[in-house]
Amino acid sequence: MTTRHVHLITPGDHFSPRTGSAVPTVVHGLASAGTGPRASVLVARGTYTPHYPGADVVEYDQARARRTDRYADLAGGVLGVARPGTRRRLAAALRDQESWPESVVLAHNAPQAVPLVSARHAPVLYAHNQLLRTYGRRAAGRVLDPVAAVVCVSEHLAEETAGMLPSRLRARVHAVPNGVDVEQFAGPRRPREVATRVTFVGRVIPDKGVQVLLDAVRRLDRPDLHVTVVGRPGFAADAPLTAYEQHLRRAATGTRSTVEFASFVPRPALPEILRRTDVLVVPSVWPEPFGLTALEGMAAGAAVVASDVGGLPEAVGDGGILVPPGDVAALAEALEALADDDGLLERTQAAGRRRAGMLSWAHARARLDEVLSGAARTGTEAR
Repeated sequence: MTTRHVHLITPGDHFSPRTGSAVPTVVHGLASAGTGPRASVLVARGTYTPHYPGADVVEYDQARARRTDRYADLAGGVLGVARPGTRRRLAAALRDQESWPESVVLAHNAPQAVPLVSARHAPVLYAHNQLLRTYGRRAAGRVLDPVAAVVCVSEHLAEETAGMLPSRLRARVHAVPNGVDVEQFAGPRRPREVATRVTFVGRVIPDKGVQVLLDAVRRLDRPDLHVTVVGRPGFAADAPLTAYEQHLRRAATGTRSTVEFASFVPRPALPEILRRTDVLVVPSVWPEPFGLTALEGMAAGAAVVASDVGGLPEAVGDGGILVPPGDVAALAEALEALADDDGLLERTQAAGRRRAGMLSWAHARARLDEVLSGAARTGTEAR
């Protein structure tokens, strides 16, 4: 599909490699892999810079926050009607849309933007998370009736989302699995050392399951494990430690394994960290919509051990090892097997690289174009 793409990210979010946030990573990956007109990204003025180079950034002035916005939106959610505060903020991003050439407007995690898109454009909801829990089917139908397609980052999320929509909209829901920049993450790897280097990368919050990893490490109590936890709850490396982070540091004591907390790192530093990693662990205890980190770890040549939950099995496929979420014993068993068997480690790393090679951003963009072409045909037939 050659129609211009305009990506609308939620006001206050950004389009910068300074963080590891998933939405800008996905937008950059899809835009960079396109072969048609160069994409645009609507970004609120004053957010993180520098911007990704994959698309033209169109800055806009955010709508001023009102003290009543939160309460008006809460009331709208309860009554199943429009959420005026959210719509006012999104309308600021779309203020100049009548002057744009005909475009596909991809509203990332912003259902309330769909009815605000002009009839000259095709509105698409791009769901990176479950967005409809607070809606109910009738309310979701009111908001999303104009949508050309609802794109979800995994089959798991697509199935869950379709179940929350009225039947007339379910055929418009499609899965477009995320991709990975293989060239960015692939590269020379540091030779294997005596210690097995185990890494976690992500937001350090309970849902991400760092406590499960540390419990597995303590269970093994091996001096030849070197564990690095990379990340913070947010993007500020110097923010005070949360109660959860303090608990993790206490949990890391009393084991012969080395456990290091490396804080938050900017995204450009991530490929080198993953290339130094023998085993990347993604121990989430909640249903991840997809699991970009797992795919990036495989592309960098790390063996991936991930929770068998949400969209993670779709990301990992046959390129890694899946364990039940929250199962300390199963995770410890997987780590022990990889630490003790160089052949298993090398085979798992090779399988991951093959898997990542099949899920490039070019593959994701081709799938998105296929979905949007089908949506355009359906819209033409309906008219």
